[in-house]
Amino acid sequence: MFRDTLSSRASTLRYDLPASLVVFLVAVPLSLGIAMASGAPLAAGLIAAVVGGIVAGALGGSAVQVSGPAAGLSLVVVNLVHTYGWRATCMITLLAGAVQLVLGVFKAARAALAVSPAVIHGMLAAVGILIALAQLHVVLGGSPQQSAVANVLELPGQIADLHGHKVAVGILTILVLALWTRLPKRLKAVPAPLPALAIAAVTAWAFGWDVTRVDLSESLTGWAFPVLPQGDWHLVVASVLLVALLAGCESLLCSVAIDGMHGGRRADLDQELTGQGVANMVAGALGGLPVAGVIVRSTANVQAGARSRWSTILHGVWVLVFAVGFGWSITLIPLEALAALLVFIGVQMVNLGHVKKVHGHGEVPVYVMTMAAVILLGLAEGILAGLALAALLALRRLTWVTVLKREDRDGRLHVTISGSLTFLGVPRLTHELRTIPTGAAVDLDLNIDFMDNGAFEALHSWRLDHERMGGTVAIDELHDEWYTLAASGARTFPAKSPPKVPDRWWLPWAQRRHRDEPATTTPDGTPECLLTAGAREYHRHTAPLVRPIFTELARKQQPSHLFITCADSRIVPSLITASGPGDLFTVRNIGNLVPRRGSEPRDDSVVAAVEYATQVLGVRTITVCGHSGCGAMAGVLSGGVQAGSLPGLRRWLRHGSHSLATFIETEGDRLHGGALDVLCRVNVQQQLENLRTYRKVDEQVRAGTLELVGLFFDIGSARVHMVPPLRPATPARTFDAMD
Repeated sequence: MFRDTLSSRASTLRYDLPASLVVFLVAVPLSLGIAMASGAPLAAGLIAAVVGGIVAGALGGSAVQVSGPAAGLSLVVVNLVHTYGWRATCMITLLAGAVQLVLGVFKAARAALAVSPAVIHGMLAAVGILIALAQLHVVLGGSPQQSAVANVLELPGQIADLHGHKVAVGILTILVLALWTRLPKRLKAVPAPLPALAIAAVTAWAFGWDVTRVDLSESLTGWAFPVLPQGDWHLVVASVLLVALLAGCESLLCSVAIDGMHGGRRADLDQELTGQGVANMVAGALGGLPVAGVIVRSTANVQAGARSRWSTILHGVWVLVFAVGFGWSITLIPLEALAALLVFIGVQMVNLGHVKKVHGHGEVPVYVMTMAAVILLGLAEGILAGLALAALLALRRLTWVTVLKREDRDGRLHVTISGSLTFLGVPRLTHELRTIPTGAAVDLDLNIDFMDNGAFEALHSWRLDHERMGGTVAIDELHDEWYTLAASGARTFPAKSPPKVPDRWWLPWAQRRHRDEPATTTPDGTPECLLTAGAREYHRHTAPLVRPIFTELARKQQPSHLFITCADSRIVPSLITASGPGDLFTVRNIGNLVPRRGSEPRDDSVVAAVEYATQVLGVRTITVCGHSGCGAMAGVLSGGVQAGSLPGLRRWLRHGSHSLATFIETEGDRLHGGALDVLCRVNVQQQLENLRTYRKVDEQVRAGTLELVGLFFDIGSARVHMVPPLRPATPARTFDAMD
């Protein structure tokens, strides 16, 4: 334990301490700028940064996420300050934190992920545009207007009435921000906002420019407890919920995004929401801005090498030390420089990368609708408009029906209907079905996950009419039998069924042609390879169903079992173990043999797989599976005679000599009558022993972190039996045949 404590402290000093300083340098200027954009005292931004770092960092569910004042909430806060005043806005923040705390306690965090990211990104882009438009007036020496339209209309007059020194400071700040990323890597280690504000302040002081300066000293000592908002309580409750949900959603989505940037522990979203709630309660009570997880500071934290929550906590401590000990230095910063920083941040919030992502999923209309509505109507109205459009598009996708038709070489028409068959899709369905020629022989595949009565009536009526006119319709349902159940009058359940693997997938190729299908041929008329035909069938029926599973598995494999079995074509590991993709790390060879350590002839292929499975993949179980009538064991039993003129096979079967010796020693009285299957079982036990000749395997077995399991598959009865090891690592267990 003492060693673990020292290691943790060393990691904090090596990684988290430097990262906290980087985040601190980012947080101070951004916190001041966001407070300014929110119409709040500048100290409120620093208070939120301190609370977000210390409280949310200590109590939240993400190890590296950084919380503090968020630009996305500034539009809400500025409206609240204008409507209720600053102290009442602090009370709304406090109450919003209480709502977040309750939601976190009741495990509601996952529900926030149901909000379309296109809505969130569109909202943030709109807020960025609004911030940039408003603060551009400050850069030009004027004052921002109440709406985006008014800011645009007033902009020409503001440009005509330029204030030289103020404009110069703003332009200088933007130039430093834009050019800082082009500097050498050592200089870029200092976040751009800090040198931009410092250069602007020093330049304005050196040349005696007439700029507006800010004063933080009074706001740090002028604290007063929040007061209840006065006005319509319905609107107050709506404001509390809006702050709680927006801050919560932004924090949770940020947690999910940051999880993809580091390899440490994944975030606990419910704990994160609870921590954010406590932080907002504290921030509201102390007179700070609402707190949320912020992507810019969190990304800087990860890129700076943070390993634990200590980086976030320490950055809050540094902000507190700066505010208390060096608050006077903020009076040197020109207000126009802060405004220029906000213009730069606002422009960056319109992220083209987000547009590309939502475009790939057909959600650009949601993004544009949300952004336009927030700019023109307001934040709450824009979010509701975006959510409504996202819901409509989702409903359209859920009810979209695709009908694909192709004619086979024998003249049969193959029709595949995919999607969810509801009454909303009936017009398209009937239109496509009516284009099928009268009297055609139709193979109809229903690749659907739901069918309501309206869709069934339309499909069934078409079938009856088509067959009455001399055609034939053979229906094959790839999911649950919605059509068959409805046609028989049985009750169907109003819930979408999960996809299942198409029927008969496990049958041999020769037994799978059940519809009088002729053997397929290539364009030159030669019979098509069965493997190629099988691949086509996989792409046609199975690939759409298993694609979501393989999408998750594409990044890495995490099998729980190493499965060593025979190369015999009758052994299908996934079938006899009811396992799926990603479950088994499989090794197959003649006789399911594991060469003992140092044995001859030397063969490292099996041990390489064992080493990789146990030391890299971290499997918990190694299974050796033999089977009845094994030809390899027959060769071993014949002393290699049955291997005939196959020298490679004879050499390989030498690895089975220990199995034969164990068989003779333990089962010598059964050398006649069923001896082969007895040897096959003994061979499984011997291979488990061979595995333990490798030190790492034996150590893990003794430590209880690895289990060795023997299986025997009786091909004739299609039964799997457990085979006990020769020397159990734990007290002996009773193994019975598995029914």
